[in-house]
Amino acid sequence: MTGDYDLFIGPGMLQISDLHKSFSNHVLLDGVSLQMEPKERLGLVGRNGHGKSTLFRIILGEEEYDSGTLTFPKNYKVGHLEQHLKFTKPTILEEGCLGLPATEADDHYKVEAILFGLGFTQQDLSRAPQEFSGGFQIRLNLAKVLVSKPNLLLLDEPTNYLDIVSVRWLTQFLNSWPHEMIIISHDREFMDSVTTHTAAIHRQQIKRIKGPTHKLYAQIIEEEEIHEKTRANEEKKREKTQAYIDRFRAKASKAKGVQSKIKLLEKQPQLQKLDQIESLDFEFRYEPTHAKHLAQVSGVSFGYTDELLFSDFDLQISKNDRIAIIGKNGKGKSTLLNVLAGEIQPNTGQIQMHPNTVLGYFGQTNINRLTLDNTIEKEVSLTNPDLGRTVVRNICGTMMFSGDKAEKPISVLSGGEKSRVLLCKILAKPSNLLFLDEPTNHLDMESIDALVESIQNYKGAVVVVTHSEMLLRKLGMTKLVVFQHNNIDVFPGDYDDFLDKVGWEEEAGTQKKKKVSKNKLEFVNKKEAQKEQAKIKKQMSALEKTIEKLESDFKTQSQKLESVTEDTDFNEIQELSESVVSIQSKIDDCFEELSELEGVLKSFDDQSDI
Repeated sequence: MTGDYDLFIGPGMLQISDLHKSFSNHVLLDGVSLQMEPKERLGLVGRNGHGKSTLFRIILGEEEYDSGTLTFPKNYKVGHLEQHLKFTKPTILEEGCLGLPATEADDHYKVEAILFGLGFTQQDLSRAPQEFSGGFQIRLNLAKVLVSKPNLLLLDEPTNYLDIVSVRWLTQFLNSWPHEMIIISHDREFMDSVTTHTAAIHRQQIKRIKGPTHKLYAQIIEEEEIHEKTRANEEKKREKTQAYIDRFRAKASKAKGVQSKIKLLEKQPQLQKLDQIESLDFEFRYEPTHAKHLAQVSGVSFGYTDELLFSDFDLQISKNDRIAIIGKNGKGKSTLLNVLAGEIQPNTGQIQMHPNTVLGYFGQTNINRLTLDNTIEKEVSLTNPDLGRTVVRNICGTMMFSGDKAEKPISVLSGGEKSRVLLCKILAKPSNLLFLDEPTNHLDMESIDALVESIQNYKGAVVVVTHSEMLLRKLGMTKLVVFQHNNIDVFPGDYDDFLDKVGWEEEAGTQKKKKVSKNKLEFVNKKEAQKEQAKIKKQMSALEKTIEKLESDFKTQSQKLESVTEDTDFNEIQELSESVVSIQSKIDDCFEELSELEGVLKSFDDQSDI
């Protein structure tokens, strides 16, 4: 097919039906269907290479599809984040204004507001787009599409070049988006905070639900477990039937029964065994040490010019620390990590590593140091020549370079694959201190989950540069190194403590409002506080009873499901499967609500301690 689109007038939005797309012999989309609702904000997830960006290009008319239909309303405008960097205007502001609808061509203030939110300054507006880095040029393209007000907004990894402050601004902006939106993002927390629905491209199909990513993945896992149980039971029954046929086929007295069994076997549907989807499964290797402190940073300053990026910086890295370096882009976060790693010498000050400290360093610039002619296996083996080939191959396998894939040359790898090679190199050598610079870049959501789990299980200290609030929260930070107010400070606490007690300077007004709201308990007398606490406890008790009832129902329905699979009553299996998934979803919602109430109750306790 040429990718021509049928237009229709009606209440529906984007509609995809029975869409097929293949590249050579590789099937990417196999009869997928998707229908969006008005004002739906859809998160599109799936493993890297499974078709998310291809689907975007099909919707935009940039990619042909093999068969099926794609329709949307008449005069329906689709806007997308353009990755190509071609600019025609002399200044940032003028280029941004190209995105304005014709009726708003003079509303420059709207463009300015979005540019400021994405990290541009007043002085930047009169500069040429070509003067900025590729990351800021992508931000300019993002501003152009946001201000254009399309009916359907397509965003492919919009946070890739944004710092943490800009991501927080974009989150607020997208939550007020008045039309439809489909977003691809590896950042689970960001995606869940801006979307109303989630769809996964999984096994060449699209599965869509109302709700966040974890609910969809839980449903997929549940469905596949049911599929495999049903398939295994079917297989046993087929084997029994086939054994009967083989045993009595030659006996004339059993001929009628044999024919009956053969017909039964022909009619019996046969489920296919699900292929194993490759995923990351690894642990950082730990080098034991008795050292209490792994590194001491004293009076360190650095700048590429006379203007210093940071000065008189002190930091102690203890053996169990989890330290995050955070702040806006261009302030010196990655440079600081390079200085701490000894990649760059400081202008002043010193960094003392304990003699037993063994560093594992994942830096963005390290990708450029990979030897392009080397195979993956050779590149990893050079990191630790003491490792045998079997161990090296096993390490490659944990990063999804199993078998012949380990023999691919570095030169043909994508950015994400090169990132995984760097992780392989760290795994090849035990360490007790990890330096990680934006380790989630180029990884898909499932791979990020595996990375987070491996960091959580790591026994050494970790220093990470990241813009991911999800990572900051999941890793349980002990200290934050914050670039803000043209300064660098060490905050002794986790990220939520930082937001409560300090906050980002760009959010000073909203941060103050949030504090007033949170501290309202100070103005509630003791009797009213006790009354409110009793009310919350009553709600929690009711929720706990509801959870108990749901868990009992879940157990009952699961047992029924196991029993009916023996009889292959497929209608009943379908109903019970949906029931089990629905009950599990309700249990998850109840636990989420219970957790929120526990947080509110804890705030009363915290207030009483003040």
